Amino acid sequence: MRIKRNIAVAGALTALALGTTTAVATTASAAPNVTPQGVCGSAYKTVNSAPISSLGTVYLTYNSSNGKNCVATIRANPGKATYVSAYLYVPDTDEWAGDDGNYTSYAGPVYAYGKGHCVSWGGSINNVYVSVENSNCASLKEHRVTEIR
Repeated sequence: MRIKRNIAVAGALTALALGTTTAVATTASAAPNVTPQGVCGSAYKTVNSAPISSLGTVYLTYNSSNGKNCVATIRANPGKATYVSAYLYVPDTDEWAGDDGNYTSYAGPVYAYGKGHCVSWGGSINNVYVSVENSNCASLKEHRVTEIR
């Protein structure tokens, strides 16, 4: 199972690096004072986050009423469009969602059903990539990786 998960996450990061968009819920756009709830929806509460250097933060949110997680990568300093990505993967169900492109403020939102499951998620801004494996499940310790390409 660990090998399958690592391959899936590596595939997700590769897809994002190559500019492939797999499942896009809505199109990212410019907006001042962007928040994870503003991107994912007001019912989504932030349950985890990871800094992407000083460039921004990728957020994992959860909606307890529908069991869905949402990921959004938000730039610290919106401005000229640059490469931004967000992805979410549920290893137990093999459900995956991702968004990437040249955005002025954020990538995402991307959604997947995650109630009762560990999730792997991450994002990137420019050439800095962050991935978090086995997140938000009591039995496993998450594994974070930041990579500059």
